Amino acid sequence: MAPRDISSRAAKRLVDKGHGVGPLKNGVNLDFSAAIERLGLDVVQERYGNLFQMYERIAGEDPYSTPMRIYPATHYTMGGLWVDYELATTIPGLYAAGEANFSDHGANRLGASALMQGLADGYFVLPYTISNELAPMLNKPIPTTDHPAFVQAETEARDRFNGYLNVGGTRSPDWFHRELGKIIWDYCGMERTQQGLEKALSELPALYSEFKKDLRVTGNGESVNQTLEKAGRVDDFFQLGMLMCRDALDREESCGAHFRSEYQTAEGEALRDDKNYCHVSAYDWTGDPMASELNKEKLEFETAHLATRSYK
Repeated sequence: MAPRDISSRAAKRLVDKGHGVGPLKNGVNLDFSAAIERLGLDVVQERYGNLFQMYERIAGEDPYSTPMRIYPATHYTMGGLWVDYELATTIPGLYAAGEANFSDHGANRLGASALMQGLADGYFVLPYTISNELAPMLNKPIPTTDHPAFVQAETEARDRFNGYLNVGGTRSPDWFHRELGKIIWDYCGMERTQQGLEKALSELPALYSEFKKDLRVTGNGESVNQTLEKAGRVDDFFQLGMLMCRDALDREESCGAHFRSEYQTAEGEALRDDKNYCHVSAYDWTGDPMASELNKEKLEFETAHLATRSYK
């Protein structure tokens, strides 16, 4: 089979051109008949048996005899909070481990990288860094809720959520979430272009402005309110989405899961620019997602060295 990223982009292009299959015309056929004929049924079952069983349970069709209907889907957002070598963030006392921080996951083998990062952080780093953080606090009284820092945090959170409740608009957080997701998927998804990213950066601030003027949150803030919680998350998603698009526009290369269609080889492989972009982009929050400050952390290679992926 072709690499997953190349296959995913090819599938999306077909659907975008109106060649989708299935009831909603939003998938493509993955036909294993030639592979079964070439390799034999036993080999295909050994390699893909679990996947085929899962598909048959979901779709009610036998993928060994009927082409599978597939389409790429969003997994989760790569990157995360900046941390140092002890997994400490820039906020004193706050640590970010596993998928929550930025350090390892981000290339095409996303799942394996995130799993490895969670295991490494949990087994080998956190037991020591958290102990070092907590040791000076032993035998000291626990801060009470009238501590100035707690009062400030509680006030800021209450003001934020009251702000959502008081907008009194007409559209739900889910509506804004869908509209935001469509923009990100179309213009900052698996294949990006300068034109598309510029369009996203013009549409997102306008949609975010509508969110702040026309949001409707039912219920109140005095008990569990999932709609209110969703409003807060969508607010965060807007700000993250704008930063993602801005960073994707600035990075004029293709690398890992960041694929700019202007920067690819004749075979459809990513075309990196190691001279100008061999760094991690770490942004400082300024209060405005469109004006976050970029810090470039140079990538250094000692044991492993930069190379170009090739299946030839």
